[in-house]
Amino acid sequence: MSIRTRNIEYFHDGICLEGLLAWDDELDGPRPGVMVSHAWVGRDELACNKARALAELGYVGFALDLYGKGVLGSNPTENTQLMTPFMEDRTLLQNRMSTALASLRQQPEVDPDRIAAIGFCFGGLCVLDLARTGADLRGVVSFHGLLIPPGNTEGRRIQAKVLVLHGYDDPMVPPEQVLELAGELSRAEADWQIHAYGGTMHAFTNPLVNDPAFGTVYQETADRRSWQSMGNFLAEVLN
Repeated sequence: MSIRTRNIEYFHDGICLEGLLAWDDELDGPRPGVMVSHAWVGRDELACNKARALAELGYVGFALDLYGKGVLGSNPTENTQLMTPFMEDRTLLQNRMSTALASLRQQPEVDPDRIAAIGFCFGGLCVLDLARTGADLRGVVSFHGLLIPPGNTEGRRIQAKVLVLHGYDDPMVPPEQVLELAGELSRAEADWQIHAYGGTMHAFTNPLVNDPAFGTVYQETADRRSWQSMGNFLAEVLN
């Protein structure tokens, strides 16, 4: 195994974005590609490490960038300021995700017909929104994602298979929102799964954000189980 990476610049609305591509150079031919949509902080090292981990599984990982080259929040206030424009304008969010998808498809290491996307927290909402638009990709996986519907995709059919990995005790996404998502996905004729982890709060895959008062607590068991579930899902949809 020889994991290589390179930065890829791409543009949307005149803004330069920079993603990180990771792949195993010892594998021959184009490989399935998996986008990684970052949390509210921006395209940080955590997202890049997920892209590298996907490369170790035999995929081409792509840590996409929603905010702009080098733009990262350093605290909750800055993170909120960066995320809010996309929460208030879901069409902007969806178009930027579509641009990242198009950029990944153009990479020579990638099989353009076998693409999936995963996302964490805010990034989970982003990959769900991409699926909600009816985008042509094999599957999406949301890790402790926000589930608020965008309001501009009702009536569209979801082509991508959907896997939602959720902490049942997440104070930011209560069980009622999970049930509402199930109804939404069913109306969109999606092939969907929702896995709920008991005793688990928001951001359960991130050991750097332990703040029970805020509702973010790392949970090693849910982290391990959710990654395994993602691996099984990707093996199925990208086969």
